[in-house]
Amino acid sequence: MLFLQISLLAVLLGGGDNEDAFQDQIFRLIGTLSLQNRSWTRSWGSGWLGDLEIKTWNSSSGGFISLRPWSNGNFSNNEMKETEVLLQTFHHELLHLLNKHASEWMLEYPFEVQKTFSCELHSGKVKVDLWRFAYQGSDLLSFKNSSWVPSPEGGTRALQICKTLNKRTVINKITEWRTTKSCPRYLLGLLDAGKADLQKQVKPEAWLSTGPNPSPDHLLLVCHVSGFYPKPISVMWMRGEQAQQGSQLSDILPNADGTWYPQIFLDVEATETSGLSCWVTHSSLEGQDIILYLDPPNSKALIILAVMLPLLLLLTGLAFWLKKRWTHCEPPSTLLPLERFQQPRFSKHT
Repeated sequence: MLFLQISLLAVLLGGGDNEDAFQDQIFRLIGTLSLQNRSWTRSWGSGWLGDLEIKTWNSSSGGFISLRPWSNGNFSNNEMKETEVLLQTFHHELLHLLNKHASEWMLEYPFEVQKTFSCELHSGKVKVDLWRFAYQGSDLLSFKNSSWVPSPEGGTRALQICKTLNKRTVINKITEWRTTKSCPRYLLGLLDAGKADLQKQVKPEAWLSTGPNPSPDHLLLVCHVSGFYPKPISVMWMRGEQAQQGSQLSDILPNADGTWYPQIFLDVEATETSGLSCWVTHSSLEGQDIILYLDPPNSKALIILAVMLPLLLLLTGLAFWLKKRWTHCEPPSTLLPLERFQQPRFSKHT
């Protein structure tokens, strides 16, 4: 099995234009238990490969729902089912312990417990980060070397929980053995099965707008970027080649099609917009950044040209018409005025 994992890793990391695609990747399981009282509980769970959600937990059936055709990686249906049973058992055991020791561990209803598990591929090596627990959003304890370790933020509560959990020596050893063996193989299988999706590149679209004015003499400029994949992106308001430190990037949110969408805001004085532009850098653009100018270069000259060109054409046409009229008309006669001053001529017979 170890030989197969090493062989697969060599294929994934070996050469080619997409060599960097799998240099750093992480698979995470995230779960939340919300306990309102001893008899009423809700739970959520999901599995993520990097920023891509590939599994969601069905609390009613106690199993995962695949969100991608390759979400099982190279696991067989039986292997995936065994993994789901193991996670479900762990979930029920944790819920039982939380309710049983709520008073002893100073857990006040209602409360939430978050749990995470991950394994990461970094520089060609797979590192397993075993279970971590948080209580009401603060770190509580983690699982290392077959035992539970309190977090500094956990205080007395964390020490008491670890003391109880570390009595379950056999269960702890089995948990570590199963997870350290299965997660790296699952991660490598995901990278192999989902290669086409993970290596795809989708170019972003970008446009500018303005938001509600912060004050009468200020503008809120907004640069929108949407429809790109993968998630890492750089968006910045610039003046010339100088980044504007007042830029505020929103969260990068998912679109329905799996691409991403952020906004970046800039609050500026209404008279200080000259030279501003939004720069977008993304791997799909292959070095050809998108640059959107708030006041496009030479825009004033273009406006003047747009006004003057029709006027110039009109004057040229008028001159041509006058010349044509002059050419086809006889010049005015100068004879008649002179004849008025000439003496009449008499013949010899008069």
